[in-house]
Amino acid sequence: MRLASLLPFLFAIALHAQDVHVRVSPDVKTGIEGTTEFPTIQMALDHHPFAGPGGRVLIEIAPGTYHERLNITQNHPNITLIGTGHGPEDVVITNSLNASQAGGTFFTETVEVNGTGFEADNVTFENSAGNTGQAVAIAVRADRAVFRHCRFLGYQDTLFADYGRQYYVDSYIEGAIDFIFGNAAAVFDRVEIHATRPGYLTAQSRTAPEQSTGYVIVNSKVTSGPEVSAESDSKRSGFFLGRPWRPYARVVFMNTELPAETRPEGWNNWGKEANEQTAWFGEFGDTGPGAGLALRVSWAHRLTEKEARPFEPKAFLAGKDHWDPVAAAAKLP
Repeated sequence: MRLASLLPFLFAIALHAQDVHVRVSPDVKTGIEGTTEFPTIQMALDHHPFAGPGGRVLIEIAPGTYHERLNITQNHPNITLIGTGHGPEDVVITNSLNASQAGGTFFTETVEVNGTGFEADNVTFENSAGNTGQAVAIAVRADRAVFRHCRFLGYQDTLFADYGRQYYVDSYIEGAIDFIFGNAAAVFDRVEIHATRPGYLTAQSRTAPEQSTGYVIVNSKVTSGPEVSAESDSKRSGFFLGRPWRPYARVVFMNTELPAETRPEGWNNWGKEANEQTAWFGEFGDTGPGAGLALRVSWAHRLTEKEARPFEPKAFLAGKDHWDPVAAAAKLP
């Protein structure tokens, strides 16, 4: 075989060799720096061997409930958390902390992600504080973040998608009030968004019209629990698709199934009429009993097929480096 024909094969081996595999299991009794087996996830994050150029640190987590608060710092890029159970419910990272206890919303998160290129597959992230105020399950402040086959459980402010480009696919997000919030450029593809009480699904916080941030919910399904009523004459019933946490909030629902519990007006101005001039909320191709646009607020957008194209996952998250989030998710183990 000629050397030229061998080069691609050797190059692939070299890249693969840069990965580091780390195991986390309650069965591990000690975790010493430089080893690849640890009893807790945070210990693995703190002491894992670093991958080589172009490689990743794959932290393979045994089934169990991990009562931990995790911090993936900026100097730990390209971390992948992999739950090794049959489904995301088999590996649960959980904590219970609300804003009153912690001294503010932004100190409550069970998991904080700051490292670029973070990935998670087959894992549950939970804040179990319940209906006690703001309580974040995960705060994501990382560019090129990918979550596949994951669950995000909370009540108020479950998922803080705050910074960078983020892609959530084949996952489940649960909450009641503003439970997807922040100013990331985030796409939720084939995701189930489950409202447990009347409230607001999203609270995006874009602060200027030139920012490329916003939330796109595409090819997904919104569901609701028995506490959510569809009675149109009750101001407290049903849920809104979103409200603007900051004036230039941007959220788009595309090709998504909406239940009858969706409030007919769809969107809320957070008690500020001025937000109606700046917030950018849109819908395209949605289905289900809650998808009717006849009673939507007049300041929401009904997108054409051409207007919807820039919000497709690959287009919306491409950036200057032409990142392909769909391909990145497909490479997860």
